[in-house]
Amino acid sequence: MLSGSQRYEMMAGATESLAGRINLIDLYGLSLREIQGDDFRGAFMPTQEYLEKRNPKPIKYNEVWANIWRGFFPEIVDLGTDWSRFYSSYVRTYLDRDVSKLGQVGDLLQFEKFMASMAARTGQLLNIADAAKDTGISVPTAERWLSILVASNMVYVLKPYHNNILKRLIKTPKSYFLDTGLASYLLGWDNAQVLQNGAMSGAMFETFVIGEILKSWANANGVTPNTNFFYFRDKDGNEIDLLIKRNGILYPIEAKKHMNCDKADIAAFKQLDKIPDMKRGEGCVVCMAADVFPITATDRAVGVRYL
Repeated sequence: MLSGSQRYEMMAGATESLAGRINLIDLYGLSLREIQGDDFRGAFMPTQEYLEKRNPKPIKYNEVWANIWRGFFPEIVDLGTDWSRFYSSYVRTYLDRDVSKLGQVGDLLQFEKFMASMAARTGQLLNIADAAKDTGISVPTAERWLSILVASNMVYVLKPYHNNILKRLIKTPKSYFLDTGLASYLLGWDNAQVLQNGAMSGAMFETFVIGEILKSWANANGVTPNTNFFYFRDKDGNEIDLLIKRNGILYPIEAKKHMNCDKADIAAFKQLDKIPDMKRGEGCVVCMAADVFPITATDRAVGVRYL
């Protein structure tokens, strides 16, 4: 077993193919479960069966935002390291050691600006041309730099759900900046309250929810669920933040930062009924509610503590 903060140099030093003889495990930041000392290991699903197995600890509204702003790196969670100093050092180390070793970046300050540009676009449709324009680089360079952020688990790209029958589905992926604390630092949010009350609070809450679900699946199964996760959006603007595809069933999930959810929050779920040869499963809205309560017979509001 080999462990390290990054795998670029280790894999570059491999002198032969290791296909079939090696298992690569990506370690994400700490999950909310780990921070709270919850030893539940199941992958999140918006189902009654999953929810009946969970007995999570309560968490306060402000605590959630404090975690989102602080981020999920072990050192900053466990040791209470100074927030600004930690992320400043982390970014410098990431640029000077990890990114520089890839040999694809000429201007590290410009790359840091590109990181901030991607953080500002978390939870949005991926528009690499706009990110390139904001950073002052070419689109091919932006595409190459994005691949670095994805390879180093800074950014997660969520694929759209589409098929050949439904022609009106959007085929552009969405991107998420995986550590919300690092995103907050890059965007200059000095405390949790500024983030909570800011214009990007909804996008950051969605990013947090997607990240926690990713962690639950990766920690349960040892792999990132790239083949199970999608989002849904059609050209009429109907959108579902996350679809989990399992055994021919699509389970829809929305993320909303408010406490009181209703049928308006799950209005887009019915669009899944138009997909042939695919069954719609139970769905949920992950929100700031303290518990779980029904919205329809098959859909419910679920508090973040159940992630």
